[in-house]
Amino acid sequence: MKYFKQKENSNKLVCMLCSHYCSLSKGQVGICGVNKNTGEEIVCEVFGYVSALNIDPIEKKPLYHFLPNTKSLSFGTVGCNFKCPFCQNWQISQSKDIKKDNYISPKQMAQIAYEYGCASISYTYNEPTIFYPYAKECALESKKLGIKNVFVTNGFESKEVIDDMVGVIDGVNVDLKSYNKEYYKKVLFGDLDVILDNLKRFKANGIWLEVTTLIIPSKNDSTKELRQIASFIAKELGSDVPWHISAFHPDYKETNIQRTPKELLQKAYDIGKEEGLEYIYMGNIVVDGDTICPNCKEILIKREDYTISYNKIKDSGICPKCNTKISGVWQ
Repeated sequence: MKYFKQKENSNKLVCMLCSHYCSLSKGQVGICGVNKNTGEEIVCEVFGYVSALNIDPIEKKPLYHFLPNTKSLSFGTVGCNFKCPFCQNWQISQSKDIKKDNYISPKQMAQIAYEYGCASISYTYNEPTIFYPYAKECALESKKLGIKNVFVTNGFESKEVIDDMVGVIDGVNVDLKSYNKEYYKKVLFGDLDVILDNLKRFKANGIWLEVTTLIIPSKNDSTKELRQIASFIAKELGSDVPWHISAFHPDYKETNIQRTPKELLQKAYDIGKEEGLEYIYMGNIVVDGDTICPNCKEILIKREDYTISYNKIKDSGICPKCNTKISGVWQ
């Protein structure tokens, strides 16, 4: 795809990477801080410049139904198209300081993943849609080596990027941070309606989808809001879409809010079950994250934190006890 277009009746260029659709004059940078109108095109200035690079278990993304018990080469750049006051990677996401002393080409990134036995590359830590031109090239190179690709995202991609992801990105974990339009607009600098539409677009495009909600006491923890989120997932995306409910810890601009108690996560879990969700996982606390067959209740994948002690699904995609299909991307 082309990542920008000429604005009608104007010398400005419109960035097509995310749903802000920033209209930029020559020399101007978008809301993300890293995509710039050079006068002839919009250039992704973080292309090849990585701020964080690690090998993580895929469960840490979190993805629990996508190649479980495998390694994922994970990296991010700087910049973000949101302004979340609770961001846990704010040192890079809210930075515009591009360190250009270490360039990693897409081919080199794919080779690193291959040499370290990673089954996937995860574009994560900051918002990957703002460096999609780089991510896409890395993904295309990695696919030549049999490596899959994952986006960990706030879900504010442009619809054009989500459609372009087909055949490029294999799985996504999308943060559904709230079900409050005003909170999204005024606090996060996003748009709830866009997120909901994009979630449905990911699903319709056949990209494996899991959803995460960071539950923040006093911000998005009401029974009403948790039920709205769970109901949306069940009815609009499917009861088989995993919902990760994660505990908040004080960080960035919200250091005066208490950590999320386990009782609050349990409340969200119970609401999700009442709404018909088959797979719900608690995160950021010490708790088992077992995958259980929704039909016969057999424990299929036994997890302790991010460690798997056994996996009965393996590459079959079915419960060995009752032959129920378990949704996911398996080995």
